[in-house]
Amino acid sequence: MPERRFIYTPGMIVLTALALLVPLAGLVLLLQKPQLDVHWEHHPSHFWLVLVTAVLSAVLAYMTGAAALRRGDPRVLLVSLAFLSAAGFLGLHALATPKVLLDTPNAGFILATPVGVALGSVFAFLSSLNLSGERAVAAVRWGRWLRAGLLMLMALWAVASVLRLPPLHDTAVPEVADGILSALAVPAVLLYAVAAGRYLRTWWERPSLMLLSMIAAFVLLAEAMVALVFARNWALSWWEWHVLMLAAFVLVVVGVRIQWYEERFADLYLEDTVSGQRDLSVLFADLQGFTTFSERHDPAEVTAMLNTYFQVVVPPVVRRHGGNVDRIIGDALMVTFNKRGNQPDHAARAAAAGLALQEAATAVQMAHPQWPRFRVGINSGIASVSLLGTEGGRTHTVIGDTVNVASRIEGKAPGGGVAIGPATKALLPDAVTESLGLLELKGKAEPLEVYRLVSLPRE
Repeated sequence: MPERRFIYTPGMIVLTALALLVPLAGLVLLLQKPQLDVHWEHHPSHFWLVLVTAVLSAVLAYMTGAAALRRGDPRVLLVSLAFLSAAGFLGLHALATPKVLLDTPNAGFILATPVGVALGSVFAFLSSLNLSGERAVAAVRWGRWLRAGLLMLMALWAVASVLRLPPLHDTAVPEVADGILSALAVPAVLLYAVAAGRYLRTWWERPSLMLLSMIAAFVLLAEAMVALVFARNWALSWWEWHVLMLAAFVLVVVGVRIQWYEERFADLYLEDTVSGQRDLSVLFADLQGFTTFSERHDPAEVTAMLNTYFQVVVPPVVRRHGGNVDRIIGDALMVTFNKRGNQPDHAARAAAAGLALQEAATAVQMAHPQWPRFRVGINSGIASVSLLGTEGGRTHTVIGDTVNVASRIEGKAPGGGVAIGPATKALLPDAVTESLGLLELKGKAEPLEVYRLVSLPRE
């Protein structure tokens, strides 16, 4: 679905704020008028309500996590951890529903919801920080470990709950305001409020539906914590905090669905992710003589040839050397190194990837000597990491003279060979190279000395 643009006015902001405060006002009314806080105990409804909420949160955790790791964005990664925390512990809470899976109450499963939502508030707060540079890289690196730790914590909590290990051994723990819930609720509400306020400031600078959905979700989760502490078991106020959590995740799901499928979470990206600069290396590869080959062969044969090549040349570039495939257009392949800022040895990686690509392609070419051969060009330097385009055609890519020169160098590379620019050669002092001479490159005022990469020193 295409992304929709909205015009925001102060009136709309006030109405949105009032709408988000309605559940809190309703809770106050129910607590002030106990006769309105009717009792309704229906175990299957509770089980499915909590389970659906957990599933929605898990789906969001997966989607945001995948986007965060693909783009190296710490904010989206921390948001994914907030969703994951809520999903896992809500799933455990669903198991606490009496007469569904367990015959008796279970303290661990009952307390799972406030624990999960409180942990989520920590990640929500961290996601609102403006991380950049080395801090952003470190946050993504630590985020992977935090995700593993969070999953382990959930597993240990489940085991301790089932075995009724202390302090989760009391089977009579009610879901009411006690010391544990209050201790969790107060800081959680404050952290969600701070996160929502910081996201609001970002939204004010660049309004988007995705940011607004996240703000609303944080506010609703904070209100759910308040309702969770003060609500009476199986009363209308108790059901309210379940519904508030469901509404929080539904709002984000709706926001995701409305966004164009390309870069759905781009509005959450940090500034460094959408308009930062990187010292990186760029690799271009294409097939020498591809146009002539295409003219002489059936399109199905051309497609089969390309797929055969890409199946063997892409894996070593990506898996072995950590390249990021920016795009594949016809026979052309563009790969970046250090796009996320986490590969200080990007030139060595790019050079090794170029040689590995040619080695893999040679094996295919020996079986099909009539097929065209790859030529590879590599250049290193500063480039802008940018989000380009609009609905129906957005891409996260790198642009700049470094990229353009890499493309021009590839056009001068010999078939079956790897050519590198002087900037890349300077970063590879031990590489064996052969000068291809001073070459005229399209768009460059002065000739550039280009080198053929022969080999790299073995580790």
